[in-house]
Amino acid sequence: MNGIGQPPFELTDDTPVFVISVAAQLAGLHAQTLRQYDRLGLVSPGRTPSGGRRYSARDIEQIRQVQRLSQEEGINLAGIKRILELENAVAALRQQLRDLREEFEEVSLLADRRVAEARAAYRREVPPLSEHARQTALAVWQPRRWRADPSGLVERIEYADQPRNREP
Repeated sequence: MNGIGQPPFELTDDTPVFVISVAAQLAGLHAQTLRQYDRLGLVSPGRTPSGGRRYSARDIEQIRQVQRLSQEEGINLAGIKRILELENAVAALRQQLRDLREEFEEVSLLADRRVAEARAAYRREVPPLSEHARQTALAVWQPRRWRADPSGLVERIEYADQPRNREP
């Protein structure tokens, strides 16, 4: 615990901590450029309760990427915005794929357990065959026979192993 009953502060790459002047220095740009990027939606920094911008390390990395695409690749800001949107969509899809793979693994393990339980229960209920019975067992299936009266209507169903009743 840090302080009186407060959990310790955790600093990650997504934690918005840098004011605009520091973020501009870290990115090597002017603060007005960062404001323009924010207005265009290229980089969306966090906000304080009073509305001040707070940039994270990830935001600064994205600012550098925008600057590189603009200066080195010659891509306009609208094109850069579309590239960033597509990269974000790909990242979201990759995360969704990871989540689905994890869920699949969980369901697969559960299914394997259920199959094993069912097989174990089946083995307990069926008596084992002797070795002789396993080698000589034979199952025979015979189709049903339909018997029609002289008018052509079906009279009854007979099985192959049932004797036929012959009427005089």
